[in-house]
Amino acid sequence: MFKKLFQIQNRQGIIGLNRRNLDLIYPNNHKRDYKLADDKVKTKEILHSNKIACADTYAVIRNVSDIKREWAKCINYGAIAVKPANGSGGGGIKIIKKEEDGTWSNSGIKITERQIFQHITAIVSGFFSRGDGDHCLIEECIVPHPFFAEIYDEGVPDFRIITLKNTPIMSMLRMPTSKSGGMANLHQNGVGIGVDMVNGRLTQVYDGKNYRDHHPDNPKSIKGVTIPFWKEIMALSIATSKAFPLDYLGIDLVIDKTKGPQIMEVNVRPGLAIQLVNQCGLQKAIDHLFQHSRSLHHNYQKLGLNSDSWAY
Repeated sequence: MFKKLFQIQNRQGIIGLNRRNLDLIYPNNHKRDYKLADDKVKTKEILHSNKIACADTYAVIRNVSDIKREWAKCINYGAIAVKPANGSGGGGIKIIKKEEDGTWSNSGIKITERQIFQHITAIVSGFFSRGDGDHCLIEECIVPHPFFAEIYDEGVPDFRIITLKNTPIMSMLRMPTSKSGGMANLHQNGVGIGVDMVNGRLTQVYDGKNYRDHHPDNPKSIKGVTIPFWKEIMALSIATSKAFPLDYLGIDLVIDKTKGPQIMEVNVRPGLAIQLVNQCGLQKAIDHLFQHSRSLHHNYQKLGLNSDSWAY
């Protein structure tokens, strides 16, 4: 994937890791604020305090001795998501569902409370955060909107939106595949789908090697498909960017079946594959933003979005 990035770097304004760090991350984000995005517990606190739609927090486990007490808060829910606060790339996340007989399962396989506690212990011990001590976040389990099942009906797809100074500049839809084990990340065999942000439509599918007009597990074309709640998704990404003292952000959103768009997490070092998915470099998108800011604001305002506070 990165070989392809560098092959087309000059032609389409594709940026690499060094330029991302030097031109986008370092000038726009103070290092002292990284923890607000890196730590999911701190992220959720900011989201909740700003009344930004996100999954409900059921429990936060900071010490092994707290596991039983905090777990007792969660046992009456039908499904929960267990996450390391400082994990990355989906590592350590388990979706645990309650069966009709009162037992628990993960990915359709029975799991005992003892096994759940062992997993939480591993999280708190830092197994998924490079050996440093960590917190375990237990939260509401998102049920994907039926829109996604028309493309692929397994796992939890999400939208990644890149914002610069409160302005959305690029987006993609990340979807699981039959090879990804329910994960939507591209490096775990998920696929990325490009997004026309002004019109809220899907463009093309990228699997890390090739482009196509359909999901690899579904022959139906996605080209031009309208994304539900797109106005709300854009507004939510703008509100989220304003809530954090980080001017360059990757914002991950999902569409819940009953609650609509929800923020999952934010990322201070968003990956670069979004450029390949959209066949457009971030530098090209930023240059276009500077050159055509009035037109862009007009198009976004047609979606009903207030762009008066944007930097461009």
